[in-house]
Amino acid sequence: MRKTMQDKVVLITGGSRGLGRAMGLGFAEQGANIVVVSRKLDSCEATAKEIEAFGVQAMPYAAHVGHWDELGVMIDAVYERFGKIDVLINNAGMSPLYPSLDQVSEALFDKVIEVNLKGAFRLSALVGKRMYDGDGGCIINISSNAAVKPSPTSEPYGAAKAGLNAITRSFAQELGPKVRVNCIMAGPFLTDISKAWDMDAFNKGAATSIPMRRGGEPEEIVGAALYLASDSASYTTGAILAVDGGSH
Repeated sequence: MRKTMQDKVVLITGGSRGLGRAMGLGFAEQGANIVVVSRKLDSCEATAKEIEAFGVQAMPYAAHVGHWDELGVMIDAVYERFGKIDVLINNAGMSPLYPSLDQVSEALFDKVIEVNLKGAFRLSALVGKRMYDGDGGCIINISSNAAVKPSPTSEPYGAAKAGLNAITRSFAQELGPKVRVNCIMAGPFLTDISKAWDMDAFNKGAATSIPMRRGGEPEEIVGAALYLASDSASYTTGAILAVDGGSH
């Protein structure tokens, strides 16, 4: 049976760990070649080796998605190697802790916007144009239910992800019908970030606030991403799909 992503080229930001790594491995299992992007080249290379075990190609690339001058160079490098990008997954994100709202510095706020929103906007614009001028493609933004669910500890992050939800819909309008743009609104996943959580407190809260009564495993986002990237989603664009255990 032919794999659903055979010979597709998938670029994943924040692709070296967590949800990005899980999606990279999931798409590779379905035959896709993966561009693994994050700020640290050694982490990208380590994940690329895992991906290549599926018999596909992996291209590790170090870039800061919030720095626009790095993005055009990266896209040129990908097109030079593969000649195309079929799927762009804007997964890079960050939500640094802070003691109180009045101690959120301008530098912290700007960094959160850069990584979660600004980079996704620019990448979607640059890659989306190439897709539109070529054979089409799809863009998947990885948002968070913090965009719609008030949180006392991640206000800049929630604001950035709300913006990501908004540009999902506007880019779908702008780039249709050749390029589909959708969003996965993720809930709490047990990635590397969760190692800093008070898990006893999290599990106690999950028991009452999350219908699935737990956090998600990274692999549990893969099915949604594969669907949105596949021909099965040919009439799906501008969608915000919650994958959060029902907690939004």
